[in-house]
Amino acid sequence: MARQRIVVIGAGIGGLVAALLLAAQGHTVTLVEKEAEPGGKMRRVTVGGSVIDAGPTVMTMRWVFDRIFSDIGAGLDDHLRLERAAILARHAWSDSERLDLFADRRASADAIGAFAGPREAGNFLAFCEQSRAVHDALKDSFMARERPGPLALVRRAGLGPLLQANPFGTLWGALGRRFGDPRLRQLFARYATYCGSSPFAAPAILMLVAHVEQEGVFLVEGGMHRLAQVLAELAQARGATLRYGQAAGEILIADGRVGGVRLADGEEIPAAIVISNADLNALASGRLGGAVARHAAPVPARARSLSAVTFALRAETSGFPLQRHNVVFGRDYRAEFDAIFKRGRLPDDPTIYVCAQDRDGEGSMAGGVPERLLILVNAPPSGDGAPLPQAEIERCRDRVFTKLARCGLTIAPGAELTTQPADWERLYPGTGGALYGRATHGALASFARPGSRSRLKGLYWAGGSVHPGPGVPMAALSGLLAAQAVAADLAST
Repeated sequence: MARQRIVVIGAGIGGLVAALLLAAQGHTVTLVEKEAEPGGKMRRVTVGGSVIDAGPTVMTMRWVFDRIFSDIGAGLDDHLRLERAAILARHAWSDSERLDLFADRRASADAIGAFAGPREAGNFLAFCEQSRAVHDALKDSFMARERPGPLALVRRAGLGPLLQANPFGTLWGALGRRFGDPRLRQLFARYATYCGSSPFAAPAILMLVAHVEQEGVFLVEGGMHRLAQVLAELAQARGATLRYGQAAGEILIADGRVGGVRLADGEEIPAAIVISNADLNALASGRLGGAVARHAAPVPARARSLSAVTFALRAETSGFPLQRHNVVFGRDYRAEFDAIFKRGRLPDDPTIYVCAQDRDGEGSMAGGVPERLLILVNAPPSGDGAPLPQAEIERCRDRVFTKLARCGLTIAPGAELTTQPADWERLYPGTGGALYGRATHGALASFARPGSRSRLKGLYWAGGSVHPGPGVPMAALSGLLAAQAVAADLAST
């Protein structure tokens, strides 16, 4: 295979993985990133003198990273220290309604039995088997392979496992047939939000997330951002050049194929291959040049995924016994998603996620006091319009902190940083603040995401807006698939 000059745009997880794998194959790889450090949406912020993960906070699907590290002749455990969480998450509806899910399936069933009765414990175990079957059917046939069409997927995965998930039904509908307790239906329906979607429109196959979590939720020593740092270090060690603070301005086209990248400052980097880890809609809207825009399909505003309002804090807490991952639910789940997707406004009674980043896998304090928190509520992807007024952000904050207090969690005043949809749009232009690319709404939504290859020779895609989808392991897989596509195309020429 001839050595090629390759430019990767964006040091998100997909771009880092693609750069690492292709540099390890001997290609001349330059990665350009507009920010001062790697990570993309796996960002971190400094609040009150402490560094807080302010993007993804959950690492799952360890096998993805084991495979990537193996492909470069390395071991994951030699570069990252991971702790498997004993408690996956603590859930609450009020100060008297709490439910933990455990890494041990039997322990979760016992907890559900005590919370909602023995019948629901049995329903949970049956649900686990169903989610495992769906996961196993899609793992190698869809997630870890070039995107197939619907018929090709049926041939690869087999019709039986897919029918188990009722692929033309919604996740909310499937869970209603499985669980009698509405709180359990709500808990497992939240998996749709992992890809920025409404459980009332997302396909039932997203139940596979339950099995993904049971296979392991891992805590990364040093925070999630450490994963990005390690990938960047390994890419550099294998010869890749990583240029931070260098924004891509235009993807160049010459003679009907990619010719390189022009940076925002005017410098041109010639390359036969470009891998874009930018959100697909950034390209489609012309932010990397008008010539390349027609090769990327735009995502209509109505098809965008969720955005978020987040509060990163360093504060003292009391009352509610926090775990690393905590979720507090409202009473009317449908109203939350109707507010966001139908009316384009913040919900009155949102689901609240709290990541207590100084808690270990069993909920003990691993850091000092005050502790580092990231609080997140879902929001409409309207960041390319007028920013949410400060008064609305304040009302959202008041609702969140009041609701947490009703569930027993008191948070003392401390250093705090708020991020809203307009901020996400500024960080990730062309997205409207949508954090997961296109929403996974409808049975065929997953097939609307393009695969690794674009229609322009030499241009490839990676990142959470393309196949196989959003989230840390999926974005990593997109980088792996992009590198594989490049290698296969070079081998065939």
